[in-house]
Amino acid sequence: MSSKTYTGEHLNYIGFPLGGMGAGMFTVEGTGAFSAFSLRNAPNVNLEPCLFSAITVKGEKNVSRVIESQVPKHKIYGAATAPTTPVPYEENFARATGVPGRTYGLPRFQNAVFSARFPFAELRFEDNKFPLAVSLKAWSPFTPPHADDSSCPVAYLEYTFENTRPIPLDAVYYYSSMNFMAQGTGVRSVYSVKDGFVLAQEGTPEKPWDRGFYTAAVRDPAVKVNTALFRGGWYDSLTMLWNDIEAGKAEEKHRENDSEYPNPGGSLSVPFRLEPGEKKTIVVQCGWYVPESRLRIGQTDQKEPYTDAQLVNLERYRPWYTTKFGSIEDVADFAASQYERLRRETALFCDTFYASTLPDIVMEAVGANLSILKSPTVLRQTDGRLWCWEGCCDSAGSCHGSCTHVWNYAQALCHLFPALERSLRQTEFFDSQNEEGHQNFRSALPIGETTHDFYAAADGQLGGIIKVYRDFLICGDLAWLKNLWPRVKASMDFCIGQWDKNREGVLKAPHHNTYDIEFWGADVMCSSFYLSALKAMVEMAALLKEDARKYEELLEKGAAYLSVHLYNGEYFYQEVEWKTLGEKPGKAAINDTKISSEAEALIAEEGPKYQYGKGCISDGVLGFWLAEVCGLPEVGDPEKIKSHLNCVHRYNLKKTLLEHANPQRSSFCLGEEGGLLLCTWPHGGKPALPFVYSDEVWTGIEYQVASHLMLVGEVEKGLDIVRACRDRYQGDVRNPFDEYECGHWYARAMASYALLEGMTGIRYDAYRKTLYLAPKIQGDFESFLATDTGYGLAGVKDGKAYCKVVSGAIDVEKILLKA
Repeated sequence: MSSKTYTGEHLNYIGFPLGGMGAGMFTVEGTGAFSAFSLRNAPNVNLEPCLFSAITVKGEKNVSRVIESQVPKHKIYGAATAPTTPVPYEENFARATGVPGRTYGLPRFQNAVFSARFPFAELRFEDNKFPLAVSLKAWSPFTPPHADDSSCPVAYLEYTFENTRPIPLDAVYYYSSMNFMAQGTGVRSVYSVKDGFVLAQEGTPEKPWDRGFYTAAVRDPAVKVNTALFRGGWYDSLTMLWNDIEAGKAEEKHRENDSEYPNPGGSLSVPFRLEPGEKKTIVVQCGWYVPESRLRIGQTDQKEPYTDAQLVNLERYRPWYTTKFGSIEDVADFAASQYERLRRETALFCDTFYASTLPDIVMEAVGANLSILKSPTVLRQTDGRLWCWEGCCDSAGSCHGSCTHVWNYAQALCHLFPALERSLRQTEFFDSQNEEGHQNFRSALPIGETTHDFYAAADGQLGGIIKVYRDFLICGDLAWLKNLWPRVKASMDFCIGQWDKNREGVLKAPHHNTYDIEFWGADVMCSSFYLSALKAMVEMAALLKEDARKYEELLEKGAAYLSVHLYNGEYFYQEVEWKTLGEKPGKAAINDTKISSEAEALIAEEGPKYQYGKGCISDGVLGFWLAEVCGLPEVGDPEKIKSHLNCVHRYNLKKTLLEHANPQRSSFCLGEEGGLLLCTWPHGGKPALPFVYSDEVWTGIEYQVASHLMLVGEVEKGLDIVRACRDRYQGDVRNPFDEYECGHWYARAMASYALLEGMTGIRYDAYRKTLYLAPKIQGDFESFLATDTGYGLAGVKDGKAYCKVVSGAIDVEKILLKA
């Protein structure tokens, strides 16, 4: 794959995450700046500290540059930013005040060119007045299927300098930062460690979660560490630091910390000389350590938000990495001692992943959304289990609890880090499920018992059953399946009793779902989950030699019902029903606190609010998609499913939204942009108040529809949708590495990983030790394959299927190629 490049205005909104899974992150921007320092077990998207790299070339007149390109224009006015230092002025006056506390006024490069091959970001800086060629490669470890190395709080910045002039040049590189870890009333300090510095903030008995550390080091014999920056008011510290940089100074300076007047920051300098044509790479090793948090959510004892006084005495989330590292010094030692190994193993993954011959737009969509795994969307608690938000607000997680109906769509984690995916099943079926089989679709943190005083989510709970089957095929561990089986049966029985009271094979009773409302009456979106979960029960029962007749009977009834009652000859729809269900429609369960008299009148006329009825819904056969990517044998009528998907492409994919009315959340796609609407009513019948997100565009749904179209042979139509989606994420308006929905780095977008299977049909069954290929593309091809024990490449060459193991082991006894 050729790397896509961004430059000019397309650099403006790029933010590429660097960090570990569940360990926090910061981003490297398209300009080379660093921001979104989310190290404190929570997002902090607007935290752009006074932290920068710089280079000075000595000569008759020294030439100095911050190693960034020009400041994006949208930053010049200012933004609603988090405080970067404890100075009240900066906290209170973010906009229209000249943007104090930043480096924006310092000389920098004229332009930059950005490209990325996950997890590596590369920048080339351009400036015809600067005598060195300068580039940056920024990355953090990513070593599937080994989760631990990929969950460490470290990142590496590799700056390369090349002398393109015909004479020797002397230069000094600088990495400098003010103490952005400072917060609260605890003691703050800046001190030196081997070849680097630490920015430190201690906690207090009242707020132990304030404790946090950040370190930067350069393991170079010439490095000088300065932790005695000038202390003063106004802009003294940065002014004096820049004076030293312009002078080309490289000094070792230390000062004992004074708690009354602490050191403001630290700086590293590396002097070097380059002969004509010579290159030098300087690696900045970054790490952090924030062992505590305020996070405690979804617990059975929680009625109102906790106060600090309550939290300090309660169990709270601690990141997994605290079981591996006891201090910031441990993190720094690990970053240094393991650099070569982690670099080698991460590069091996990257090179293998991008060796694929699939279309560049597909690899771009898949690779860009792997960034979600580096983001604060993902947390990992001390027992190693994952717990995730749906996405990230600017300064807090968005929608807690590894939400089952959102994470249904995400197909990356289960292949790249299968053990972590299986930990989600453990949480869902044991911690979040009661004895009656009711599953809370939002798990507690720290993980444990949850409440059961709200609806179960039909798509989320049924999707979990399907994913148990998928995860079993990926690991091949029958003992793991046997352990879950009693809980899975209880979950299935709950779903049948709750939503299919008359045993018709479809969900009719009001059923909560991913649109945060309840569908009334039979609909294929959620009933496709039901049939697929029934099929999964049949398959798992056969493996465990148990009776599955009741599941088979319901599956047969349901398949017939969908074809006869819920298909209009083009696509599947919803049969809205309420008068026969024994329940009275009223307010929705979420964000609909009161029913007005006019709402009552509307309900009397149309029935329950927030349905889709005769609409063509993009998620209409979502459960059948999940079944296929989870390795289940055929569920549903393949011709009707294909027809529905073609209708979604025909009716819901819009080249522009100039004529589209969206009173809901509009900034996902608007104006001249194109995208896939969640639902349309091509033959009329749109309810006055359809389901609440119906007029929006979500990237996760775009990817599941695109990959499903590919799976049924409509590759070009699938690519149409992928192109429309990625065209909106070009850096000029949105971040290409942050596909958002209800927050940044939204988990649903990892549906993009299914594009790999959509095009190739590649799937590995560890239980049967069989590799399946069912390509929808013609001729030879090669694609990435990840398993529980290793990864490699699989494909077709000269009409024959093959598998090439690159890392670990993949036990393949049989390869089946479906023409």
